[in-house]
Amino acid sequence: MKFLEPSLIALDVEAETAEEAIRLAGELLAKAGAAEERYADAMVKSYRERGPYFVLAPHIALPHARAEDGVKEASVSLIRLKKPVVFGHAANDPVQLVFALGGSSSSEHIAMLRKLTTLLSSPGSIEQFMHATDVETIQQLIRGNEQ
Repeated sequence: MKFLEPSLIALDVEAETAEEAIRLAGELLAKAGAAEERYADAMVKSYRERGPYFVLAPHIALPHARAEDGVKEASVSLIRLKKPVVFGHAANDPVQLVFALGGSSSSEHIAMLRKLTTLLSSPGSIEQFMHATDVETIQQLIRGNEQ
């Protein structure tokens, strides 16, 4: 499992639309070899068909698609947007943190979601993700949560 490894994190990324943000998060998965490039297209397709159901908390989106859409290895990427983007969610817009999930099975998907939920529910963690100055600071936050 590749869970927010340094190569899967990009900070202060510029995107104009929700679809662009989703594609950029998916590109990180593809560049790391965790998903095929078509996985980002599948996440965008899911967004177009189902709307922003994956905007689960204020400022946080967790786009994903089905394993058969190109997942090679269970993984989670993060892009922090330089400027928040409207995804169309009535309560949780605008989004600034986009965590792309790629699970090769439903059990892996649930395991990654659980790990991410635990990380984000730690006191102050969302603020730390929003204001971290570099990827190493994000890594320290993740390591601190695993102890």
